[in-house]
Parts: sequence; structure tokens; C-alpha cells
Amino acid sequence: MSDFRIVTDLLIKFRDEREWKQFHNSKDLALAISIEAAELNELFLWKSNEDVDKEKLKEELADVFSFALLLAEKHDLDVLEIIKNKIKLNGEKYTVAKSKGSAKKYNQL
Repeated sequence: MSDFRIVTDLLIKFRDEREWKQFHNSKDLALAISIEAAELNELFLWKSNEDVDKEKLKEELADVFSFALLLAEKHDLDVLEIIKNKIKLNGEKYTVAKSKGSAKKYNQL
């Protein structure tokens, strides 16, 4: 069993004990990811990278990951598989020869 599956099972147990599955439709899970990502961004607003509160950073990242895992589970997606596939796709779009050291988008390389 993958670590993603273990964590997802823990999240489902937590959710189900509180009878929150009824609130976890795809739209609301996607919105929750966006809202938590905004809270993550807020940690860096008007600060340098070194000034971030690491404990709050861990909490906000955990929230983003948690809702993303729940959304993937809802759609029966294998998180490890979809990440591997995305890395492969990005490798095709951003070849080392063209993109190394560049922050340009693939269509501008």
C-alpha cells in the first residue's frame, strides 16, 4: 500500500467519523484547495522567503495536500500514477535542451 493510500485512508476515517462526506463534492473540494493555497500564499505576502513561519507553512501545505488527496480519491484517481504521468508530459514539453536554466513557458522556448 502506498503512502498516499495510507494518508488518504486516514483522511477518509477522519471525515467519515464526523459525517462530512456529504460536504465533500468535487466543486467544494476544488474550492477548498484554492482557498488553502491562498492561505499558503498569504504566509509569504510582504515577507522574504526566510521570514515564513515554518509551523504555519506545514499546516497550510497539509491542508492543500489533504483536500487534493480527497478530491483524487473521490474520482478514483491514483495519485502516484497521475503525478508520474504529469512529470512525463512536462518532460516532453520542457526538454532539458530547450528549458534548462529558463523560466519560460514551454510555448515560448
